[in-house]
Amino acid sequence: MTIITADQLACEAKEFLRFKRAMGIPYWRAEFVLDEFVRFVRRHWGDHGKVMLDEVIARWCARGAGRKAVTVANEFGVVRQFCLYRRRRDPSSYVPEHALAPVKESIFLPYIFSHDEVRKILAIAGSHDGRFIWASMLRTLILVLYCTGLRLGEAARLCVADIDLGCGTLTIQRSKGRSRIVPIRADLVAELRGYAVERGRLVRERRQANPARFFLRLDASPLTVPSASNAIRRLLRQLGIKPPDGRIGARPYEFRHAFAVHRLTAWANDGVDIHAKLPSLSAYLGHQNIIGTEVYLKATPQLLELASSRFEQHLRNARPRQ
Repeated sequence: MTIITADQLACEAKEFLRFKRAMGIPYWRAEFVLDEFVRFVRRHWGDHGKVMLDEVIARWCARGAGRKAVTVANEFGVVRQFCLYRRRRDPSSYVPEHALAPVKESIFLPYIFSHDEVRKILAIAGSHDGRFIWASMLRTLILVLYCTGLRLGEAARLCVADIDLGCGTLTIQRSKGRSRIVPIRADLVAELRGYAVERGRLVRERRQANPARFFLRLDASPLTVPSASNAIRRLLRQLGIKPPDGRIGARPYEFRHAFAVHRLTAWANDGVDIHAKLPSLSAYLGHQNIIGTEVYLKATPQLLELASSRFEQHLRNARPRQ
């Protein structure tokens, strides 16, 4: 039996976050979850009210009817890690079983742009005329997203120093707790060189010291993730890929999904063992493990059909001849 108070949990949560960050893990989302957890305890039992930890966690997981199972499971995972940390000092401290919130995978399937849709998006981006978002920058940003699978925030935050056009690499600084180097193709290098020339002209016209960020708005200020996201959403709505209102439909993040699925499909068409390639794709995308990459294997009917036909061919070849 583990008895706790809200004040005790708040202090231990701060220690837990310091411990994680000392290992180089930002844990920002986890901090939000733990803050919510402590507030939940305060609301129901006060600052100093003593309560059993197993009861608290069970009631916390059951709160809010209609919450998505995957959301509950992700939040539960943070609290369970916190409980494991507490057990380091007290071997008898309560740690909930995974069965309390067993769903670990989202059933969400992303929207996958077709090659034709990608071409249309690039065409309309190349003629964009906005107050702060200019055509060359927007088109180049979308090319980077589609050709590399970078997250939107990773691309928007690229600095000039992160881009080595001589070696053909992008350095992604401290994303999801670690950095990585992303090799790029020669045709993308050529596109980035072209944008770099226009960017230099813009900086000179605005009489600015050369900003650190690679992607700039028309006033030579750094491109922000919200403004990039809003500009891309407008393009998707213009093309009818996204509904005129609401949050449903294709998102800027879909370029990452399209990159992964199109890469896997190309490998499958070439007869490559895509399962053997998953670790490489996982590392390129910056996933923590291949579990996050495997979801793309079921993302499109085309990829599933290719896998099915390959398996059927394998079975035919494996049957002993009569």
